[in-house]
Amino acid sequence: MGYFIEVEPNVNLYVEDVNPGSCKTIVFIHGWPANHRMFEYQFDQLPAMGYRCIGIDLRGFGNSDKPWGGYDYDQSADDIRCVVEALGLENFVLGGHSTGGGIAIRYMARHNGYGVAKLALFAAAAPSLIQRPYFPHGLRKEDVDKIIQDTLDDRPKMLRGFGDMFFFQLVSQPFSDWFFQLGLQAAGWSTAAVANSWLDEERLFSDLGTICVPTLILHGIHDKVCLFPLAIAQHEGIRNSKLVPFKYSGHGLFYDQRDKFNKELVQFVEE
Repeated sequence: MGYFIEVEPNVNLYVEDVNPGSCKTIVFIHGWPANHRMFEYQFDQLPAMGYRCIGIDLRGFGNSDKPWGGYDYDQSADDIRCVVEALGLENFVLGGHSTGGGIAIRYMARHNGYGVAKLALFAAAAPSLIQRPYFPHGLRKEDVDKIIQDTLDDRPKMLRGFGDMFFFQLVSQPFSDWFFQLGLQAAGWSTAAVANSWLDEERLFSDLGTICVPTLILHGIHDKVCLFPLAIAQHEGIRNSKLVPFKYSGHGLFYDQRDKFNKELVQFVEE
């Protein structure tokens, strides 16, 4: 079932809730610039295995409202808290892909992991998507600046190029077109604003140390967006974390190796 939850006056987030009768809940936070539908190949399988799967469209993306502002990690974490409280969620697994992984980490730090029993990070954009003087492992700032400018100049062309570097495995043209449409459902201004937040966001380094729940880190070794050294930094920064490299995956490991992805996630939930 799908419904809207108000996170502030006149701002509603779309939430997809599959198999709500189950007591084993996984909350999925999508990456930029898509929406919860990117997890289709998890939602196709996991509910049949007894899991409640909740997908949240972040503000500005998918079916959620698209206000002009509020696209930093703090606001996104606060939005998730509103959804968690509205649904009365407890002892759930919080999973985030790419930027959604960074937002999940901020949620853990900012809201003291409210309701979360375990954390799962999928190709997470943390502790920094871009290179910094003390962290040489991310993308170059100029590359992100170009993504922002390309978003404002020709967003469909930017999305097509971004999609082409997303997966390591060969995907069909229809699949590529479907993934492209996910990005088009966002607003241009929200797409640019979230990309701009990557440049400003430095507190994830300290956020890692606040996480005290079991954490699973899944990351493709061929990731061209969030390079694999980010996963190593996450593993080193989060106590009680487990890193599983995906040898045949890029940034879209949830599809590149979807069977392994689902298996690792289920195994982690059941541990």
